[in-house]
Parts: sequence; structure tokens; C-alpha cells
Amino acid sequence: MFSMAYKVLSMLIQYLESFINFIMFHYFGVCIHGKPRHIRGVVIIRSNKKRSIQIGKDIEINSGKRYNLVGGDTKLILRTLEDGKIIIGKHVGISNTALVSKNNITIEDNVMIGGGCRIWDTDFHSLNYANRVQSNDESAHSEPIIIKQGAFIGGSSIILKGVIIGEKSIVGAGSVVTKDIPDGEIWAGNPAKFIKKIQ
Repeated sequence: MFSMAYKVLSMLIQYLESFINFIMFHYFGVCIHGKPRHIRGVVIIRSNKKRSIQIGKDIEINSGKRYNLVGGDTKLILRTLEDGKIIIGKHVGISNTALVSKNNITIEDNVMIGGGCRIWDTDFHSLNYANRVQSNDESAHSEPIIIKQGAFIGGSSIILKGVIIGEKSIVGAGSVVTKDIPDGEIWAGNPAKFIKKIQ
């Protein structure tokens, strides 16, 4: 009896979350190309412009601890600032990650992003003290991020502005990526460094 009640409650929660996502995606003008494979949990979206967030077909999203117990204390966050864009390709899997773009974040097809990652294409605040203490600090530096096809980003990693992660490359869990990673390599650490080529 309790298992049946749990299943019914889970289904009701999933329907409610799907409805909230539908409203959020439409309100913020998120463009979804094709049908997602799964969107579990409520996605947090903030965007200043319509169509600044684009999602490819067959995407799999986990948003919240309920749907990914192995890591990530937050939901999936998609946030664009000013003219920022977030473009997510096809067959992408992503859990409990915060993507914030003031410039451009591109995630190509077949990428996997583990729980609790942070992908930011901006410094958020100026490195100059005088600018930083102003309430309207708009001089923070930003550069585009590209995560190429087939890359795998381990949980709790941070990808910083201006980084290109190569095709099928792997970023070890908990890494801080500050510079480009070539195709087919494993990098890890803080800051992330070359470990070995993928065989």
C-alpha cells in the first residue's frame, strides 16, 4: 500500500514539475529543438532576451537532489546576462549544473556534464577595485566557452571563461579548467592539467 502511494505521489510531483518547466521555458523564450528524452525536476531559468537559450533534441536533464543523489546541491540553472547565449546540442546529459553566460556558452552534441558543475563565461565582477566597488560594475571580462562533441565533464568541475574543451576529452571530477583542452585528452586538478591521451 505504501509503495503504491509513493508511486502515485511521485507521478503527481513529476506532472507538476513538467507543468512548471513548460511555463518557465515559454515565459523566458527557451527554444527547444525536438523532444527532450527526460527533464527531471524543475529547471531554474533567467534570461533577459527571448531565444537566448537553445536546447537540442533528446536532451537528458536532472535538476535537484531527488533526481541525482551522487552530487550537486542545486538544481540545473540556465542564466543569461545582457547579450549572453546558451546553446546546448543534441543528446546532451546534464545534472544540477549552473550555466551563466554574458557572452556565449556552446555545448555540442553528445556531451555529458556531471552533478554540481559550474560553467561561467564571465568574471561577474571587474578585477579593477574602483570598478568592482561600484554598484553598477559593468566592466567584468567575459569570453565564450565551447565544449566540443563527446566531451565528458566530471562532477563538481568549474569551467571558466574563454575555454575550449576538445572533442571526446574528459575533465576529471572537481577540476578547475582555466585554459583550452585539446581533443582526446584527460585533464584534471586545480588548475586542470594534462594527465594523458585517451587511447
